[in-house]
Amino acid sequence: MTIILTNDDGIDAEGIWSLQKSTELVFGTKGAIAAPSRQYSGCGHQVTTDTPISIHKRDDLGEHIYAIAGSPADCVRVAIAHLYSDVQLVLSGINHGGNMGVDVYMSGTVAAVREAAFHNIPAIAISHYQDRRIPFDWDWAARATAVVIKQILEIKLPPQSYWNVNLPHLEIADLDSIPEIVFCEKSSQPLPLEFKSDGDRVTYAGRYNLRDRSPNTDVDVCFSGKIAVTQMSV
Repeated sequence: MTIILTNDDGIDAEGIWSLQKSTELVFGTKGAIAAPSRQYSGCGHQVTTDTPISIHKRDDLGEHIYAIAGSPADCVRVAIAHLYSDVQLVLSGINHGGNMGVDVYMSGTVAAVREAAFHNIPAIAISHYQDRRIPFDWDWAARATAVVIKQILEIKLPPQSYWNVNLPHLEIADLDSIPEIVFCEKSSQPLPLEFKSDGDRVTYAGRYNLRDRSPNTDVDVCFSGKIAVTQMSV
């Protein structure tokens, strides 16, 4: 069984190594990494079709690790159609920040698993909401992700469907346990729109933590300190 790990934060991001630790906890083996050689956050479902895509085998980081000069969706395409012939699961993340609600349309993390779903390969996107006042604990994130993966892989997905998971950012004192896993709907409300002006330029300044928290949506579940799991389809 070949498991592909990717992300949109780039191959050197801490989150993907936490995700690899999760695969060891669940399957007793490390997943193969096919990740962007640089950050691609917010790239959506961008793909490369008109220029060559460079593939660099990173033996310095371990076995079956490839840095790919393309988007997360490119990485999945290359992995399933060029590097491996027996991919049975694609995991994307752990993203440094949440991917809830309408984020899924902008997220490279989610686009990677959507690409896998196009080809009817089971896939899970995992993101970690960020409260900038608290540092990430990637060991906890690996353990929490392992628990989620075990549970949702027992559920049969309809064709061309995938999972989107958002971990909450807990206080340090709460990291001894894994919070409740809640299956919920994707929020349909837009991100807060606010811009700062600088001459003839503007910079987005909307605050993520002020977005709509309708009950039983992924935003409300995650912001309430629980693990939000949403079934998606292409």
